[in-house]
Amino acid sequence: MNALVEAPTVPAGAPPKRPLPPLAAPGRSSPLTTIGQSFLSALEALVGNKLRALLTMLGIIIGVGAVIVVIAIGQGASAKVAAQLAQLGTNMLTVQPGSANVGGVATGQGGRPTLKEADVAALQQVPHIAAISPVLNGQVQIQSGGQNWSTRVQGVYPDYQTIGDYPVATGAFFSQADEDSGNPVAVIGQTVVANLFPGGQDPIGQTIRLRNVEFQVVGVLAPKGNNGFQDQDDIILIPFSAAQRRLFGGTTVNQIQIQVDQTQNINGVIADATAALRQSHKLAANKASDFTIRNQQQFITTQEQSAQTLTLLLTAVAAVSLLVGGIGIMNIMLVSVTERTREIGIRIAIGARARDVLLQFLVEAVTLSLVGGLLGIFGGFVSTAVVGHFAGWPTAIAPSSIALAFGFAAAIGVFFGFYPARRASRLDPIDALRHE
Repeated sequence: MNALVEAPTVPAGAPPKRPLPPLAAPGRSSPLTTIGQSFLSALEALVGNKLRALLTMLGIIIGVGAVIVVIAIGQGASAKVAAQLAQLGTNMLTVQPGSANVGGVATGQGGRPTLKEADVAALQQVPHIAAISPVLNGQVQIQSGGQNWSTRVQGVYPDYQTIGDYPVATGAFFSQADEDSGNPVAVIGQTVVANLFPGGQDPIGQTIRLRNVEFQVVGVLAPKGNNGFQDQDDIILIPFSAAQRRLFGGTTVNQIQIQVDQTQNINGVIADATAALRQSHKLAANKASDFTIRNQQQFITTQEQSAQTLTLLLTAVAAVSLLVGGIGIMNIMLVSVTERTREIGIRIAIGARARDVLLQFLVEAVTLSLVGGLLGIFGGFVSTAVVGHFAGWPTAIAPSSIALAFGFAAAIGVFFGFYPARRASRLDPIDALRHE
């Protein structure tokens, strides 16, 4: 009498149970074949469990996208800061007066007027100085016709046009002859033009009054915009001799601007300029310098380093999302191992090696990570474009940021997928076959 095996009944109305993706075929297949089969199995698992896979990859997607956006904003901001600082002048040195100490109270830099025009003559003997100019400045109320405006007026040498990078839009910069004669001529910025000559008037040849002294406008500076510190177009440049004799008086200067011929000569020029000024001021060897020489390049480097530090900090914060995504992958892979325990036992029982099972689950974990990384890169590009458009922030997506984010996603998949994969490979086949 043959025994009849009754098939299990399925409750009416219950949805058919979708089989889990099969493990790669056991046997002596090559590692490349095993990896390919594992990858296809992983993709089938993603398609078969779309919502669970999406939720699992969410942390990776957010993390990769955040890393790309943060680095793009940081790179763009660094480039903008570098461009703004470059407008201040390259290879520039600024000599400032020293500080005074009255009754034990230090007044700070510039508190003691120690620089004179004679110091400029002493510095002109220093090698590798391409251009030099004293600066005598002050805030002055300007009048022209029925208009008036308060702006910054600087008395400088003609070389200051090169040092400060001040191209002329119309007219011309004042000449050395104007400096030698102390002619009352002026070159004005775009902001001054807009406030003193509204309605498109041509300012060239017009007369402006500075502290009741009439100056003739001979040139208009090209627009430079705001450098993050001040409006560079809100300025009037006049010959130093005219500023000293007709406007501000006195014999001292506020500062001396120097342009070095090449960047590699900056340190040498600082040393030689310090020695020349100490000799000009007749300072003994045991006396501290009554002036300060500031290196503009050092300031630029400091600002760039600060921007890079901020970018790294924000990137580290964004990387936390990748770690959270990795934990999610490990969690779902552990669930997958539990769901497929019996299937794993069958494969081991018919000859699969432990490393085959390990590779199977490791590839699935990495696949989850890489697919999430690709979606995160797409989201990063879209988010960067949105931030740049609506917030007006400068952005610059670097290929290195994409490689970093994608590589980090792959590393997360390997790191957090290894434990579940190893756990699956070490299952006892008898216990696994008994698992329901």
